[in-house]
Amino acid sequence: MPESRETAAPAYVLRGTLVTDGASTADSVVAVKGGRIAYAGPYSGFDAAQFPGAEELPLPDGSSVLPGLVDLHCHGAAGGGFPTGDDRACREAVDFLHRNGTTSLLASLVTASGAELLRSLGVLKTLAAEGLIAGIHSEGPFLSHARCGAQNPLWLRDPDPELLGQLLAAAGGALRTMTYAPELPGASELLRILTDHGVTPSLGHTDADARLTADSLAEAADLIGTAGAGGGFGPHARPTVTHLFNGMPPLHHRSPGPVAACLRLAAAGTVVVELIGDGVHLDPETVRMAFELVGSEGIALVTDSMAATGLPDGDYELGPSEVVVHDGVATLKSNGTLAGGTATLLDVVRTTIAAGVSPADAVLAATLVPARVLGLETEIGGLRAGMRADIIAVGPGFELVTVLRGGQVLAAA
Repeated sequence: MPESRETAAPAYVLRGTLVTDGASTADSVVAVKGGRIAYAGPYSGFDAAQFPGAEELPLPDGSSVLPGLVDLHCHGAAGGGFPTGDDRACREAVDFLHRNGTTSLLASLVTASGAELLRSLGVLKTLAAEGLIAGIHSEGPFLSHARCGAQNPLWLRDPDPELLGQLLAAAGGALRTMTYAPELPGASELLRILTDHGVTPSLGHTDADARLTADSLAEAADLIGTAGAGGGFGPHARPTVTHLFNGMPPLHHRSPGPVAACLRLAAAGTVVVELIGDGVHLDPETVRMAFELVGSEGIALVTDSMAATGLPDGDYELGPSEVVVHDGVATLKSNGTLAGGTATLLDVVRTTIAAGVSPADAVLAATLVPARVLGLETEIGGLRAGMRADIIAVGPGFELVTVLRGGQVLAAA
C-alpha cells in the first residue's frame, strides 16, 4: 500500500517573525507535518519534542514567515499566458508563480472570441481540478468600449445569457470571478446568473457614474448574501472591483465616478477592491491613500501579471493583442496602453511596503483578504494550526528565501 500523506510528507520547522492575519509576532515558529500547519505561534510555546526528526529550514537573521500569497488577477508568467489555451505554457506559468511565492491564484482570461474563451476554459478547468490553480477569473467580455484598456474592442459585447451559459458550462465550476461593466444593458441579469452559479462579480473596465456603480455593487452584494454558503460563497464573500483606478474614469471633484463609490463601499465592508501596487499601474501615494482610507481588510493586492513576468524586455502577447515590454512596463504595440503587469505578487507586496503600508497590512491584502473572496480562508491565507502548509519565508528586505506549498518545499535559498 502507498504511504499515507501524513507519513510520506516531511516535517519542517521555520523560525522568524510571523506575519499573518494583520499582525506581526517576533521570535515565532511554524511547524509543518503531513502537509498541514501543526503549530504557529511564539517560540516560547513551541514543543520541539512533538516533532521528532523535523527539519529546521535555515533562514537569515531578520527573516519573516508569511502565508503563501493569493493572487485574484493573474494572466500568466514565464512566457506562458493563461488566455492562450496552451496546456504546457499554462502549467509552466503556474509552476513559476508557485515557486515565487504565489501559492494560490486565479488564472485570468482576457476578452476574446467565444471559441477562444471556451478553449481556454477547458484547459484551465483541468488545472483547477488538479489543484494547481484556485479557479478562473474572466476579465470580460462584458466590458465598456470606452474603458477597454488592453482588452480587444473587437470582442467586447453586452451581457449575453446564452454565451455566459456556455462559458459556465465549459468552466465546469472552476469560474470563480468575472469582471463586468454595470452600465451595459443586461448587467443585472448577468449578476443574477453569476451569483446563481457561485461566481463573484467584479466591477471594472467601466465608464459608469458613482450612483450606478454603487447601486450595482450593492445589488451584487445582496445577491451574494442571499445565495450564501448554499450558493458556494464563504461567510466573508463580497463582490470585488477589478484593479481600482485602472480601467475607469479618474476621480474628479465634480464627477466622482466609480472610484469614489468603490472607495466608500470598500471602507464600509461591502466590497473588496483590487490594487495593482506594482509602482507602474498606481503611484505609491495612491496605494498608501487607499490603504489608509479603506483599511487592509477591504483591499486585495493583485499583479495583473502577463506572460513577460519573470522574463526580459521584449515582444509578448496578451490574449489576441501584441504587447511590448520596455524597462519592465508592458504596453500594447498598437496604442501604448498599459497591458498587464510584470511583477510577482511578492514584488507587489514589497513595493506596497515601500509606499508606506505596514508589512502586516500589505501581507493581509495579499493573503487572507483574497482567500476570503474565494471562500478558502480556513484552508489558505493564514498561518494557523490545521491550515494547508502554504508558507513563504522572506529575508529582512522581503526578498524570497523559501516557499512551501502543501508542505512541500518548492524553492529554498
